[in-house]
Amino acid sequence: MKLILASASPRRVELLGRLGVPFTVEPAHADERESHPDGPAALVTYNAAMKAQAIGVTFPDRWILGSDTTVARGEKIYGKPRDLADARRMLAELAGETHTVFTAVCLLRPASGQSRCFCESARVTFKSLDADAIDAYIRLVNPLDKAGAYGIQAHRERIIASVEGSVETVMGLPLQALAQQLREIGWSVPKA
Repeated sequence: MKLILASASPRRVELLGRLGVPFTVEPAHADERESHPDGPAALVTYNAAMKAQAIGVTFPDRWILGSDTTVARGEKIYGKPRDLADARRMLAELAGETHTVFTAVCLLRPASGQSRCFCESARVTFKSLDADAIDAYIRLVNPLDKAGAYGIQAHRERIIASVEGSVETVMGLPLQALAQQLREIGWSVPKA
C-alpha cells in the first residue's frame, strides 16, 4: 500500500522520494490558518493535520501525510508572500537576522483512528541584503510559493549565512524525524 502525500509541493515530493517509501500525491485543499494563539509550532501542526484530514475523507483506509512550513522571527510569522512587493518586504525584514523555520508533519489513517503529528524547527541566519541583492535573488528564485519568500534548495549562498538544524526541515519535510515515525507505525524505511 502506498502512502498519500497531501501536497503538490515539488520540494516535498523530492524529499519524500529520498526515503524510498512508495507514495502517491493528492494535493490537499484545506482552509489553512495564518496564525495560532499558541504560536508558529501550533500553527503548522494544525495546518498539517487539516491537510491530512482533507484527503482522509476520500482515502480513509490509507496512511496520509500532511505537512506545513512557516518562518517566524520573534512573534512575527512569515507565510507565503501575496506578491513580489510582499516578498521583497519579507526578505528585507529577514536580512541580517536569525529566524526559525517550523515544519510540522501529520500522519493520519482515519479508518483506524491512528495519527501522529510532530513539529521540527531549524534556525536560519540571513546575510545582510540590500535592495539590489534582494532583486537579484528574486530574478533567480520564485519567492511566491515559499514561506518567508525564500527557498534553501536553490541559490542559498546569495542570502543565507548559516543554518542550525536540518536543511530538510527548512525545505519542508524533516526526513530523519519522519523516517523514525514511519518505522514506528510499520513502514519499511531504509536507514541512511
